[in-house]
Amino acid sequence: MELTLLGTGGPEGLPLPDCPCAACAVAVGAGARGATAVLVDGVVLLDLTPGVALAAARAGHTLGGLRLVLLSHPHDGPAVEIPPGLPAPTRVPDGQRLALITGHHVQAVAMDAPGTGYAIESPDGLRVLYLPPGGAPAGTPDGQVPYDLVLLDAVGRPDALARLRAAGAVGPTTDVVAVHLDHGAPPRPELGRRLAALGARAVPDGTTLTVGDYQEVPDIPRRTLVLGGARSGKSAEAERRLAGFPGVLYVATGGSRDGDDEWARRVAAHRERRPASWRTEETCDLVPLLTAPGPPLLIDCLGLWLTSVLDKADAWAPGASLDEVRGRTAELVAAFRRTPRTVVAVSNEVGSGVVPAHPSGRLFRDELGRLNAAVAAESESVLLLVSGLPLPLR
Repeated sequence: MELTLLGTGGPEGLPLPDCPCAACAVAVGAGARGATAVLVDGVVLLDLTPGVALAAARAGHTLGGLRLVLLSHPHDGPAVEIPPGLPAPTRVPDGQRLALITGHHVQAVAMDAPGTGYAIESPDGLRVLYLPPGGAPAGTPDGQVPYDLVLLDAVGRPDALARLRAAGAVGPTTDVVAVHLDHGAPPRPELGRRLAALGARAVPDGTTLTVGDYQEVPDIPRRTLVLGGARSGKSAEAERRLAGFPGVLYVATGGSRDGDDEWARRVAAHRERRPASWRTEETCDLVPLLTAPGPPLLIDCLGLWLTSVLDKADAWAPGASLDEVRGRTAELVAAFRRTPRTVVAVSNEVGSGVVPAHPSGRLFRDELGRLNAAVAAESESVLLLVSGLPLPLR
């Protein structure tokens, strides 16, 4: 089964007309995207968009053999002109299954937002799932057979990918391709890096995908270290990198601080932006979590973990022994090296400015620098966040 992506952008395309934003300004060349429309084996067209016949011709196809034109979401604005000879576009009721004379089968999938998803099966049994912009499956049952290819709004609704993974509909060999990309998506090459962390990818308009070809499925990093200064966006970036996975365990090392209302508001803000399917555990006992199998871990952050270790070792006083601190650090790094889980760890990048005036400040700076370097050495992916922008270091 072959799918030709005639467009991969949001319903209005990219760049948006008269939009002054930076994302639209750099959406030129291969970064420009027409509204998403997908041609399946020249038989089924998913979403009728302006200029679809011309887009098909540019990709080396005609629409003369179409048997079915499906709409996945409400279309705002003027009605799209239907090219002569095309079947009338239709929305299939949720759950209904259609059999085409070509041997293809199409089933409508209910969404949690306005729109309809479509599961398409080829005559030889290959399976594709296409989801509308801003939509995730509603009530996806567990134990599904993984699809061979999934097209979805991975930037706008990464939780849709998490639901599909939880249900077994997306497996390790499923090719996940992001579509409906609008100016809320980062420009290249950051788009590619962000999608790769989710196990997805993006392709230019006009690309033909051969279903069942898994060679380009991204390898998700097992261990990722996200560094950054205060308010650099490091925590939000770490959360984004796991937004497409179900059952993430969020490990908060900061604990609670009695009587500190401002700290309580910070913690509450962090909790509110996490997906509802994630669990939170407040602990600095990281080694057992790292060495046990389980769902992905997000550790936020190593700086607060080190503060707790220094407190328990009574190491803040000048001349105090650091043997216990160094031992705990080595134990943590060893657990990070052998962890069977996907882990994203957050840490502070310190020491870029003035040397601290107090011994305790210099101690913390030095020990955290050593810890960051050791964890980075065991990480497949290392990012530095500056002003909300991720800079890949590895």
